[in-house]
Amino acid sequence: MLAELSRREKAANIKPDPDVDIYMKAAATGGQEANVVTDYVLKILGLEVCADTMVGDEMLRGISGGQRKRVTTGEMLVGPAKVLLMDEISTGLDSSTTYQIVNSLKQIVHILQGTAVISLLQPAPETYDLFDDIILISDGQIVYQGPRELVLEFFESMGFQCPERKGVADFLQEVTSRKDQQQYWARRDEPYSFVTVREFAEAFQSFHVGRKVGDELATPFDRSKCHPAALMTQNYGIEKKELLKANISREYLLMKRNSFVYVFKLVQLAIMAFISMTLFLRTNMHRDTVTNGGVYTGALFFTVVMIMFNGMSELSMTIAKLPVFYKQRDLLFYPAWSYALPTWILKIPITLFKQYLLLILVNQMASALFRLIGAVGRNMIVANTFGSFALLTLFALGGVVLSREQVKKWWIWGYWASPLMYGQNAIVVNEFLGKSWSHIPPNTMEPLGIQVLKARGFFTDAYWYWIGVGALFGFVILFNFGFSIALAYLNPFGKSQTVKSDDNEETAGGAIELSVPGGGSSHRRGSENGEIRRGSRHSSRISSNRPAFNTNGRRGMVLPFEQHSLTFDEIKYSVDMPE
Repeated sequence: MLAELSRREKAANIKPDPDVDIYMKAAATGGQEANVVTDYVLKILGLEVCADTMVGDEMLRGISGGQRKRVTTGEMLVGPAKVLLMDEISTGLDSSTTYQIVNSLKQIVHILQGTAVISLLQPAPETYDLFDDIILISDGQIVYQGPRELVLEFFESMGFQCPERKGVADFLQEVTSRKDQQQYWARRDEPYSFVTVREFAEAFQSFHVGRKVGDELATPFDRSKCHPAALMTQNYGIEKKELLKANISREYLLMKRNSFVYVFKLVQLAIMAFISMTLFLRTNMHRDTVTNGGVYTGALFFTVVMIMFNGMSELSMTIAKLPVFYKQRDLLFYPAWSYALPTWILKIPITLFKQYLLLILVNQMASALFRLIGAVGRNMIVANTFGSFALLTLFALGGVVLSREQVKKWWIWGYWASPLMYGQNAIVVNEFLGKSWSHIPPNTMEPLGIQVLKARGFFTDAYWYWIGVGALFGFVILFNFGFSIALAYLNPFGKSQTVKSDDNEETAGGAIELSVPGGGSSHRRGSENGEIRRGSRHSSRISSNRPAFNTNGRRGMVLPFEQHSLTFDEIKYSVDMPE
C-alpha cells in the first residue's frame, strides 16, 4: 500500500508533509503500530522526558502535577475514541503546553473526523484561535453556539465590542458579568443598561447563527443516510482477542519493570533452601522409624509454608494496581477478565524455577488466593488483616499442625475446604509411598511409609497425589475466577468527608458526621443544639451545647466537636494595576 501511495504521489506531483509521511511509514511497520502511536502522543504532550518514570502516589515521589494531567489526556488519545469530552485540561499547565495539546487535538479531530468538546479556563489568544466553534454558557443558559469567527459579530449586534488589545476569551468571560459588562459598551449615543444572560440567550435565537442551529435541530435526521458502522454496538473498541493480547503485553511490561520483586522472591527461596540444606550439615536422614518420618513430614510442611508465604507479595502488588484498573475499567478500556487472566498466566513460567508440579500448583493457588483477597479488600489494611487470617486458617487446618483426627467435628468442613490440606496430602503421599520408605520394620506388618502417614492422619492411597493435583488446580481456577468477579463488580472505597449531622434528637448534641459518598442521602439542615451559622461580620461559627458520639443506621460515624469561632473583619483584597 505504501509503495502504491508513493507511486501515485509522484504521478500527481504531490509532496507529502514530511511529519505525516514518516508517521505513516513508521506506523505501517509490522509490530510497531502501538509503539509509534504511543511515542507520538508522548512527544505531542511533552512527556518523553518522564516516559519511564512512575506516576507516584502518597508514598512514592513521581511525576509533577502538570505531567499527571497530561498523562490522563494521553491515556484518552491513544485509544480508539472518536468523541473527547475534556474538562479543564489546562489546569496546572503553562500556555505553551496547552497550545501544543490543543493543536494536536485539532489535527487528530480533523484527520480522523472526530469530535472534541473542551472547556478551558482563560485560554491564551493563540489557543483560542485553534477552535472551530465556541459554546458560551452563562448561568446555565447558552449565550452563543456557533463558529468562532462570528462570535464577536453577535456581541457587536448587541452593542458590545471587544477592544483591540483584549483577548477574545477574556472578553467572552466578562461581557455577561454585571461588574465588567459596561466597559465593553460601544454605542456611545445610547445610554447603557445591563443586558442579562436571558436577554443574550433570546437575542441569539434571532441571530442568523442561532436560527441556523435551530433549523438544523428542528429537522429530523434522515436515518437512511446513517452508515451501519456509525454507532458502536459493543462496549469495547477492539475484539476480545486483541484486548487479551494488549493486557498480556501490558502485564509483561509491568513484570519487567517490577523484575526486582520476582528476582527477590527467587533469591529468597534459594537462601531459605540453602539454610535448610546446611542447617544439619553431614547429618544422615534416617528412614528406619516413624519418628524419622515425622521429621521428614515437618520438612515437607516447611517447604509448602515457604511457597505459600512467597505468594503473599501478590497482595500488595494487586492493591497498588487497583486505582488505575478501576479508572480504566469504568472508562471501558477493557473487561475485568482480560485484565485478570494475564496476571495469572504470565506468572506460571516464573514458578517453574521454584519446585516441581505440586509446589508450582501450591504457589499458583497462593498467588491467586492473595490476588482475590487484595481485590476484595481493596485496601492494604483490610487485605493484610484478611490475608494473615487466611494464612493462619490454612496452616491450622492443613493436616500438619492439627491432624485429621484432632480436628473437631464442627471444624472438619474447614479441613476439607483447605487448599493446603490437598497440597500437603499429595506431597507426603508422593514421598512416603516411594521406595525409600517401602521397607517393613521388625515386629510390624506394614511398610514404614504407611505407618508414618497413619501416625499423622494422612491418607495412604496413592491416588491422593492426583486428587491433590486436581484439587489445587481447581482452587487456582476458583480463586482466579473470584479475582475476575471482584474486579468486575466491586468499586473502590469512597473517601470519608465531613458533613453536618441531620440527627434531630435533642440528646444527640452537636456533632459532625463522617459519611461515605453514595452511602445514602444526607439532608443538611440546622438544629437547636448544633448548627453552622454565618454572621454579619463574615464570621463562621460551629456551635454546640455539649459533645456527643453517635452512630446511626446510615453509613457513617458521628464525631463530637468543640465550639470554635473564626472571625474575619474588614477584609480588603486589592491588586495594583500597572500604569
